[in-house]
Amino acid sequence: MMRSVAAAFAAVLLVSPAVVGQSEPRWTGAWPDTDFSRHAVPLAEIVSGGPPRDGIPSIDRPQFTAVGDATDLDAREAVLGLSIDGDARAYPIRIMMWHEIVNDTVGGIPIAVTYCPLCNSGVVFDRRVGGRLLEFGTSGMLRHSDMVMYDRQTDSLWQQFLGEAVVGELTGTALERLPVRLEAFGHFAERHPDGRVLVPDDPSLRDYGRNPYVGYDGGDWPFLYRGDYDDPVPPMARVVAVGNQAWSLELLRAQGRIEADGLVLTWQPGQASALDTADIAAGADVGTAVVQRDGVDVVFDIPFAFAFKAFHPEGTIHHLGSEGG
Repeated sequence: MMRSVAAAFAAVLLVSPAVVGQSEPRWTGAWPDTDFSRHAVPLAEIVSGGPPRDGIPSIDRPQFTAVGDATDLDAREAVLGLSIDGDARAYPIRIMMWHEIVNDTVGGIPIAVTYCPLCNSGVVFDRRVGGRLLEFGTSGMLRHSDMVMYDRQTDSLWQQFLGEAVVGELTGTALERLPVRLEAFGHFAERHPDGRVLVPDDPSLRDYGRNPYVGYDGGDWPFLYRGDYDDPVPPMARVVAVGNQAWSLELLRAQGRIEADGLVLTWQPGQASALDTADIAAGADVGTAVVQRDGVDVVFDIPFAFAFKAFHPEGTIHHLGSEGG
């Protein structure tokens, strides 16, 4: 299964298999303006995912339509749902799958909406750093099977999962994360009937609505992941992550509601997995998880278990059969 998924991924990106998986820092030659004297991680951990810089093009001038006019979206399709100061927007995974980064301004806040399909991480960041406004693009590289972004102001490299600069001038800088839900479009539309929905600049540019990673979340091991993993939860299982604590989606789905340390986790059915079948809308029902404190959404993510442990090796995944599960 994983062999076929990796092959399909390479074919979709139109790259030579010899390019995929290069780990020797020869890739540094493509980044002449990056300060490699500063880095927080071993450069050998950063590998080519196939495409070159901006080979997966970010969306820098996003266009939107009203919720009621988004007739091409099935109610079960996954979106990243965001609301800032009354400005509500949905970013369909059918689009994020092919672009991974949207540079936008919502509620007056300049943000980067990011999605890495290889680890199912959907995170939103404030793009302001020390009085400087950054714009992000895809580097074409991965670390722990997670997208490595770069900013176009300093050519520093950033880990998408954490929102931290790991190579270059801004090494050690962390972006502020903002609450966002990975939810069914129908759930977003119920909450924000007057919201807006991201649409492609050119609908013919990509095969929007098709999943290029067919069967990925049903595989045994992530693409181009070289780390260890020994948690009881399968590496490709979804978890609901808040900081260094996570709860398996299986556990939350079974209980429906979990209360822990002032957090309230809830789950409802109705969201299709975007990483299952070729038709994104036809994926298995993984449902929508929400995490709140005092009735307000907190910053959380729903990555695969391997990614959570890769970036939080001392973190805990609560699961069926564990204490309290």
